[in-house]
Amino acid sequence: MDEPARCARVEGIEQPGDRVRLPISLKIFSITTALLVLMVAVTWLSVLNFRHLNGQVRALSDWYLPLEQQVASVEILIRQQMVHMERVMAGIEAARPDPDYLARESTSFDARGVNADQIIDSSLRFLAEADAEKAIDLDRVTLAKLAEQLPAIQTARQQFHRTFRLFQIEAEEGTPRSQNLVRDALLREKDRVDVEIGKTIELLAKLTQDTAAAAKAEEARATTLNWIVTGVATLLGLIFATFVTRSLVDSVRRLVGGTQAVEAGDLGVEIRVRTRDEMATLASSFNHMVLGLREKERIRETFGQYVDPRIVKSLLDNRIAADRGQREVMTVFFSDLEGFTRMCEDLTPDAAVRFLNRYFAMMSEVIRGRQGIVDKYIGDSVMAFWGPPFTDAKGHAQLGCLAALDQMAKMDAFRASLPELFGVKHGLPDVQVRMGIASGEVTVGNIGSETSRGYTVIGDTVNLASRLEQANKFYGTRILVSEGTRKLAGDDFAVREIDSLRVAGKLQPVRVYELLGMANELSEASRLAVTAYEAGLARYRAEDWTAAEAAFRECLAKAPGDRPSAVMLARVEAFRKAPPVAGWKGVWVAGSK
Repeated sequence: MDEPARCARVEGIEQPGDRVRLPISLKIFSITTALLVLMVAVTWLSVLNFRHLNGQVRALSDWYLPLEQQVASVEILIRQQMVHMERVMAGIEAARPDPDYLARESTSFDARGVNADQIIDSSLRFLAEADAEKAIDLDRVTLAKLAEQLPAIQTARQQFHRTFRLFQIEAEEGTPRSQNLVRDALLREKDRVDVEIGKTIELLAKLTQDTAAAAKAEEARATTLNWIVTGVATLLGLIFATFVTRSLVDSVRRLVGGTQAVEAGDLGVEIRVRTRDEMATLASSFNHMVLGLREKERIRETFGQYVDPRIVKSLLDNRIAADRGQREVMTVFFSDLEGFTRMCEDLTPDAAVRFLNRYFAMMSEVIRGRQGIVDKYIGDSVMAFWGPPFTDAKGHAQLGCLAALDQMAKMDAFRASLPELFGVKHGLPDVQVRMGIASGEVTVGNIGSETSRGYTVIGDTVNLASRLEQANKFYGTRILVSEGTRKLAGDDFAVREIDSLRVAGKLQPVRVYELLGMANELSEASRLAVTAYEAGLARYRAEDWTAAEAAFRECLAKAPGDRPSAVMLARVEAFRKAPPVAGWKGVWVAGSK
């Protein structure tokens, strides 16, 4: 653009003193002050409403729903007792009773009863904690009724249990008449247990329904208030726009030419400032904006291939060499959705894309929140890394583990959002994620061609992290970490050693650990299960199959459904039939990637 054209952009802008006007800054300050006062008032009202709403939601999530789940567990266990009772009664009446079958069913009957009493005792302790909770407004009248009702269930169940024992004795030693009398008493006790459970469920249902309805009413009231305030703010905004625009439009019009030039792609335009009022400031800001656009265009052309702004900033500040790599100790993370290919078969392309976008957004937010760099998305997998210069040289393993735990914690909320995402409530996919973390030396730098580069990490540590993610498949775990990560992360995390594994692409075996959570949050039962598993692993490596089997079964008893224990028990059984070669040191070779 030639010089006369640029100068024409500011011709006619008023000089200071041409006419005395109320300063624009004072106008804006007055309106802003009024809006701030309104915002403070709205915030105060919103805080009051949402504090009450939050209390009701916390009452539901922290107390009522967990209590409802415990009572449901008690009901299931008692129903199972009743099934075992009916099997025993049918077995006794059979032409040729099977003593072994009757003994198994009787043992199962006893176990279910013990479990039911334990859960009731736990629920009573939970109710005592609720009674001591002062920070939340709980329905203490209903909770008191529940505190009376739960022992009634327990008493009825125990009487039912004793009557069942009496029935077994009468079946073996009594007369048909006495057996029938006890049978009738047993059925009455069964009905009594049903009545007591029904009363409890009815109390809990009313409690949760009333609380949910109150929370919904509070939410509606808060929403209405917000809409009213939004309407007032909109009206004030329109008045402000009309007032200020009338005083500025003439001068602003003279800046349109420069804006049109920028819109046409001419970033060399510059407006010469000749005034000393607010319009001069606006013109100066316009010039700075154009200068910034020129700089951003240069950055876009040079660094358009980078995703994380910290990488771009480091490159611009020359803290990262654009054409060299270096060796660093870093932590690398891989995650993958379980069964995503099969899941996609049931989704439309649009639904699959919405699903992945929501999933990646959640995972990336957590990783960046823990100072990590999202390296790339590979199908449904995520690769990220932590280390200098983006994190402290000593804290990257901790950050990687924290990010993995945070992501796993957010999966419940993600699964809960699927009905809204897909628009259906049934037939939703079971979304599970597997993660692998490894720490060690990597090569880091800008890798690619002259036209497209990526700042990434390569090396054995990257390969190991990927293989650990895949190793979750055959151990039935969710988060596996390498020995290097275990040592660097420290003792703040709860882990258990799973195995010594030789993964594809490596000759040396590595010790593999399962990341369970924070050490100070691990339950006593979980600690005992970890101890039992690691004891079993030590005996397994020593080829003491009997002791190993006993320890793994102890772990399963303390943590029912523990997949690694089941895997190791299957191996123990296989090695009993076909012992390992001489010199075997407990290393398992992964059969596939």
